[in-house]
Amino acid sequence: MLAGGQGFGINETMINEICDDLKEVKELGVELGIVVGGGNIFRGLKAAGRGMERVPADHMGMLATVINAIALQNFLEARGVQTRVLSAINVEEVAEPYIRRRAIRHLEKGRIVIFAAGTGNPFFTTDTAAALRASEIGAEILLKGTKVDGVYDSDPEKNKDAKMFEALSFREVLEGEYRVMDLTAITFCHDNGIPVRVFNMTQRGNLLKILKGETIGTLVTEHK
Repeated sequence: MLAGGQGFGINETMINEICDDLKEVKELGVELGIVVGGGNIFRGLKAAGRGMERVPADHMGMLATVINAIALQNFLEARGVQTRVLSAINVEEVAEPYIRRRAIRHLEKGRIVIFAAGTGNPFFTTDTAAALRASEIGAEILLKGTKVDGVYDSDPEKNKDAKMFEALSFREVLEGEYRVMDLTAITFCHDNGIPVRVFNMTQRGNLLKILKGETIGTLVTEHK
């Protein structure tokens, strides 16, 4: 997402638009935690497929998420939005260590909390980290920002007749193998009763519309 159309690195236009959206949401009084990935810089799983061992490749991917988290923090604080970066791996010179009670306290004080370094463990995706952090902080909903409008019955980039779902149950997602999140993450949300909304974050204002109650993207819940 942060790479925009350039495919790599941090696109200034894209990160500015994302931070404008986040600021508008924060001004609603919403407590907001962000789990950021690192695929615009380094993908551990892809590197593992090219000859690297999976564990060091995943560690490199976690460090990439720290870079993105610091960038988000910088652009948000330039807008007067208070933030804290909490990292699951120890990088105390640039981020606080992740401690659940500390994260909750920051949220209560009105700060946006940016969760970096995934779960801190190899073999787990950013999706799983998001499901874990959402469960730990007692989030009301997990919002998964993507480059497509929601969940489809087939790849919309390959099939122009692909149908988008407005709502799905967790069971339908698990049985249909729809590409919402990886199965570990979606199962985690299911077990902990956290609804998931998948939406297009490249469209300016979508995040704000969701939190104002508009039907944007696809909602995954216990019962459709």
